[in-house]
Amino acid sequence: QVQLVESGGNSVQPGGSLRLSCVASGHPFPRLLLAWFRQVPGKQREGVAGIYTELSRTNIADSVKGRFTISQDNAKNTVYLQMDNLQPSDTAMYYCAAFKNEQAGRWWGPLQRLLQDDFPFWGQGTQVNVSS
Repeated sequence: QVQLVESGGNSVQPGGSLRLSCVASGHPFPRLLLAWFRQVPGKQREGVAGIYTELSRTNIADSVKGRFTISQDNAKNTVYLQMDNLQPSDTAMYYCAAFKNEQAGRWWGPLQRLLQDDFPFWGQGTQVNVSS
């Protein structure tokens, strides 16, 4: 099992920034694919960004490219989502999700797709509100 705990959600004005954190435990950190998803009521979860921790390979969704970045701190078993120039359309519950890479190369597809069905482990979410 992988346990995930998110933090950092808040209310900000348009143009502001936030950094979300996700602490992972229960599995060796370097063999995890960790991703951020977001969801608004009535819609499916949207993949925002992912990182394969062993190689620091990342993927950022086109909808947030240029504004969001994903990074990791191996010493803290933590993945971050830096969100800049936030817009009201970014308002959502943000979730951290994990995929355990237990076979060489299996992480590639889930990282490219960023689909919720590829990720069996989820955190509880942290709320981001962007409004003036």
